[in-house]
Amino acid sequence: MTAFWISLIYVLVAEMGDKTQLVALAFATRFKAWIVLSGVFIATLAVHLFSVFLGEAAGLALPIFWVKLLAGLAFVGFGLWTLKGDELHDDGSLEVSRFGPLLTVTTAFFLAELGDKTMLMTVTIASEQQSFIAVWLGSSIGMVAADAIAIAAGKVIGQKLPERWIRYVAATVFIFSGLYSISEALCAK
Repeated sequence: MTAFWISLIYVLVAEMGDKTQLVALAFATRFKAWIVLSGVFIATLAVHLFSVFLGEAAGLALPIFWVKLLAGLAFVGFGLWTLKGDELHDDGSLEVSRFGPLLTVTTAFFLAELGDKTMLMTVTIASEQQSFIAVWLGSSIGMVAADAIAIAAGKVIGQKLPERWIRYVAATVFIFSGLYSISEALCAK
């Protein structure tokens, strides 16, 4: 198989049930599907570009301890932010954040993917295959395809469950994922 197909298939499979897929699902219950998919796409291209670069220049990579620790702290922050919820104004409009939904999704997904198994898998594949563009595109397409499935599921779930429950579940996923990343970083040290 070529580097493109190896990276696409491995990342697609690795992303199934992963925390970043749950992030996409959670955002899909709150925002339009195209906004979530666009944010996932932008963040994925950036993270996987970085991952492939790291894989090809393995000796120059940041210590994984710091990547996991910072990603974990960011996840806990997103969980607390999700628990706070959005603010409904007197005129009935919903304030998502001062950054807007696209930047919120892109930033959250980017930070969630840092130190994640699919990022590390991409680094590994890139170091083995030494085919920058093929690995970058394959891993990015695999990730976006897996998260598109989660976005579709999020749209269905979002129509069936009360927003409060979705917010609690999403916050719990964020916080526990963050604590898990922090514990991984501290145990590896």
